Amino acid sequence: MRLNTMGRAVGMAGRGYRWRALALAMGLAVLPAAWAGQAPEQGAKAPLQFRITEGGIENAFFQSGDVAAHLLLNSGDKPRILVAFPAGDSGAGIWFEPTVTRVRWTLGPVTGQTYTVDGHPWHGIAAQASVTGDTLVIKDAVLGSIRVLRDYQLGQGYAEQVAATPKIVAQPELTERSVRWQRPRLDGAPGYAMALTAKDGRFVREDGHIVLHPDHAGEAVHLRIEASTGETPLTPFTHLLNDNAQNDKRSRDALQFLSYREKFLAGSWRFDTYFGRDTLMSLRLLMPVLQPAAVDAGIGSVLARLSSDGQVAHEEGIGEFAVLQHLKEQGKPSADPIYDYVMVDDDYMLPPVAAAWLLDDPRGREGARAFLSGKLNGQRQGDALVRNLLFVAGSSEAFARKPVYANLISLKPNAPVGQWRDSNEGIGRGRYPYDVNAVWMPAALRAIGQFLDAGLLTDYTTPAQRERLRAAANSAGEWEQHASALFSVQLNNEQAAQQVRDYATQIGVSDASALKALGDSALEFPAISLDAQGHPIPVLHSDEGFRLLFGRPDAAVLDRRVSSLMRPFPAGLMTDVGMVVANPAYAGKDVWPRFGNSAYHGTVVWAWQQAIMAAGLKRQLARDDLAATTRTHVEAAQTELWKGICAAGSMRTSELWSWSYVNGHYRIEPFGAEGAHEDESNAAQLWSTVFLALPPPAGQSCR
Repeated sequence: MRLNTMGRAVGMAGRGYRWRALALAMGLAVLPAAWAGQAPEQGAKAPLQFRITEGGIENAFFQSGDVAAHLLLNSGDKPRILVAFPAGDSGAGIWFEPTVTRVRWTLGPVTGQTYTVDGHPWHGIAAQASVTGDTLVIKDAVLGSIRVLRDYQLGQGYAEQVAATPKIVAQPELTERSVRWQRPRLDGAPGYAMALTAKDGRFVREDGHIVLHPDHAGEAVHLRIEASTGETPLTPFTHLLNDNAQNDKRSRDALQFLSYREKFLAGSWRFDTYFGRDTLMSLRLLMPVLQPAAVDAGIGSVLARLSSDGQVAHEEGIGEFAVLQHLKEQGKPSADPIYDYVMVDDDYMLPPVAAAWLLDDPRGREGARAFLSGKLNGQRQGDALVRNLLFVAGSSEAFARKPVYANLISLKPNAPVGQWRDSNEGIGRGRYPYDVNAVWMPAALRAIGQFLDAGLLTDYTTPAQRERLRAAANSAGEWEQHASALFSVQLNNEQAAQQVRDYATQIGVSDASALKALGDSALEFPAISLDAQGHPIPVLHSDEGFRLLFGRPDAAVLDRRVSSLMRPFPAGLMTDVGMVVANPAYAGKDVWPRFGNSAYHGTVVWAWQQAIMAAGLKRQLARDDLAATTRTHVEAAQTELWKGICAAGSMRTSELWSWSYVNGHYRIEPFGAEGAHEDESNAAQLWSTVFLALPPPAGQSCR
């Protein structure tokens, strides 16, 4: 939360939690005994430490025992220091005023710290860094929930939060060589702290701001950066992967940092907690290389957060974010978790992912009955799963009876988002998402049938419930057929070619290879969504990859859809730096700017969507009913996809990336690293690590 940098300077005497003074020796902060990082026990496992640089952002990750932290240093003309903690989805950050001269951070060693204040353990890190380039003027220090730090970074609603809860504002403690912020959580629990100590610089107040000046103009300032949280730490897995995982250290490290017995984290720094969709999709793709205990824990974390009627929780509000929400809504400072059920796609992902583990995988099948009978939060996991299956069955019945667009699964009332493209423009302002209706619902219904056939639901259902579930399962084929037809977009060749020419001119890229690949044939593809009147929104998209992974399309449809997706952009989705997730070329010109390469779900590349497509193509090639021509086309698509995947290997654990077009080629641009995009990418994203279970096809290599 925001801490006032305008307050008066105070001495280093502790307040509130009786923080001990910083001792200054040779200009460096030396921690007293109560602050000292615990020395590792003899023979203890070495800390997990790794770094990822994207554009002007240096990311350093640290995990050891109860300490897990992600330090981010932002160089350029908008400097920033930020530390994110998986514990409580908490963090601390310092934003500086824009600089005239671009500053450059150089990061030195990072160590863990564990200390006790008033009997409560605090965990954090200390890092050595230097900065050159300009005087730094502190704009704001923000401590508390990562969700609040996210809002601050995006300029969304932060001032209102401060005005509504004045107690979140604290005064900095300032000396010539250091500045420190510390406060308890809003409910009085142990909170958050951050400090900077300069070896060869000094902090002064100028015009109401705290300013860091170098002792010698033009020279680097060496800083000690400290941050800690009092939130309850998570428990890392000690044995996460099996011997089948790819030997990619960066992806292994990122996955290890994001994986805990309590839950998997969606990504760091911005999503350091549970997300249902991210957990389910990552589990499905990583399943072959994860230890059984990790898969069990991941599915269990989803079941534990189901609503009373069986909906999957999209995101959880924990730590101080929960306190803020309870204060706002009930006037009570409770830290009880708050779950968000606004998304609709994850409700239908759970059955096929659970079936992939408990029925299809021999390891999961062996322990399926024990898993379902096991208890979590006082309930059997089988009872929780059945709640979800009954929710899915109930949601399917209206369209099964009368297959018209109005009976499809729509976004929830007054919600602009509801599936993985969860930005306002993600599905083109539509109301009925393609993936939810044409892929996830049929896949979920088929999974229900599988569970019934295996006899795993008998102990958790009544005969009437099983009858209802069976009727829903039997409607899967017709659901898929009728729903898919409603999303069909068809253009003749002349229309398609003209749209590609005009769009290429608009965005400043070549259309030559795209038009050549388009040839003289007509174009057919599924719309990204239907609008409120049931009209298809003709944006080409990567969500067909879900169908390849979870469905079995007719061979002719498979051939046609794969061809339309794998053409060079802007006819299809393929670029030199990977597969973009959306292409608005065939939509109206008013739609084009809403899906640009600075949009979060626009013409940008998401690593996990490439993984979904790669896994889907691999699954389709395992079929024995494909004609030779179709198989050749799918193999060619697989080759082209992997060329793009390998070309962007430097970004492989990132959430997403953008591109620029220079001298006839697409070039990687880290998303958000220079502030030119509508949001910022995580350097470590859970579902971007899934290539650990997806090696390149025979004859291709990313090395």
